[in-house]
Amino acid sequence: MTNENYDVIVIGGGPSGLMASVSAAEHGARVLLLDKGTKLGRKLAISGGGRCNVTNRADVEEIIKHIPGNGRFMYSPFSVFNNEDIISFFENLGISLKEEDRGRMFPVNDKAITVVRTLLDRIDSLKVNVKTNTEVRDVLYTDEGVSGVELKDGTVISAANVIIAVGGKSVPHTGSTGDGYPWAKKAGHTVTELYPTEVPITCNDKLIKEKTLQGLSLRDIELSVIDPKKKKAIVTHDGDMIFTHFGISGPAALRCSQYVVKAQKKHKGSDIALEVNLFPDKRADEVIDDVEGFVNAEPKKAVKNSLTGWVPERMLTALFELAEVDPQTVQANLSKENTRKLATLAQHFPLSANGTLSIEKAFVTGGGVSVKEVQPKRMESKFKHGLFFCGEVLDLHGYTGGYNITVAFSTGYTAGRAAAMNQWKH
Repeated sequence: MTNENYDVIVIGGGPSGLMASVSAAEHGARVLLLDKGTKLGRKLAISGGGRCNVTNRADVEEIIKHIPGNGRFMYSPFSVFNNEDIISFFENLGISLKEEDRGRMFPVNDKAITVVRTLLDRIDSLKVNVKTNTEVRDVLYTDEGVSGVELKDGTVISAANVIIAVGGKSVPHTGSTGDGYPWAKKAGHTVTELYPTEVPITCNDKLIKEKTLQGLSLRDIELSVIDPKKKKAIVTHDGDMIFTHFGISGPAALRCSQYVVKAQKKHKGSDIALEVNLFPDKRADEVIDDVEGFVNAEPKKAVKNSLTGWVPERMLTALFELAEVDPQTVQANLSKENTRKLATLAQHFPLSANGTLSIEKAFVTGGGVSVKEVQPKRMESKFKHGLFFCGEVLDLHGYTGGYNITVAFSTGYTAGRAAAMNQWKH
């Protein structure tokens, strides 16, 4: 094969790589996009449960709060291309978006595949050269900068700018298998320790092991991760959660997961206490009044029956078991202390986390190429001219809800633009 020459090579056809390709081509560069898989945009196609949560409408400060992994770094890329720019970008390409709860933005037709196709059409119209089923063996460097890439079959392709957009180690079936870390290290970059974030939590409570609560969904609860030493919450997240056969999942659990990972590491792998609050908007005395109200309304019934509708039935069974109260007791025999116990447990329902699922099962990778070594307004390496990073390969991670994809699109666009502008200096 002849040695081809491009201004910019983008490695990885996920959200950040697709956006980097569009941005570089829009800014006048000859772009080659390489992906080792058969299809581009695989992670995008499954995001948001197949509906593709393209970004979040919150203001920048709020978005940065939802990026617990180095969110402050994002002020610079957001000054180039922020969430409102992402919304305009897609709407200008003909995708109508709608806002749902918590600022999440989705295509009106609820189809992620529309977003992927629209991006691919844009790449096509900009004459980006795309090669799928093409695995990069190595990124080639000179003393100062980048000279191109070497493919698995030995072909060398020259370019003065290479954008690494290969993702982390999560959701490996979409192609994110950690390929970018060795290339970054070879250029002198630090790769911080990788860990799973946005991942289901595993618990070893009797109620979980016996699958008593498996499949039960709880709406609008609060979940807290408790510090083993201080016995205070390290973090509390509200939202929905679901009990699984191994522990808990759902948005609130996913958001708490990285804190479980970090607390376990700090406390030598010991179990980490969690607490579920079924009534986050109520004071403790209000919950006690609620229990008394239900029970007093039907004094002849077994307490468990009079409390039907207070919390989901299986949760009620669990509360009675933990409070050691006989569910068949009638109102006359329910002591004040037992009422208080039930009410307290409903706001401090204890679970014991013994870990999380693996990084491969996580939605997002924590850790990655250190952001301290990357120029934030350009996404260019501080060590090698023409080397760029964007998306999840970096030590940047947000919660689910459109935040990670916002990071991917913003850093991708920023990297693509800077790489295209680099070419005029050659």
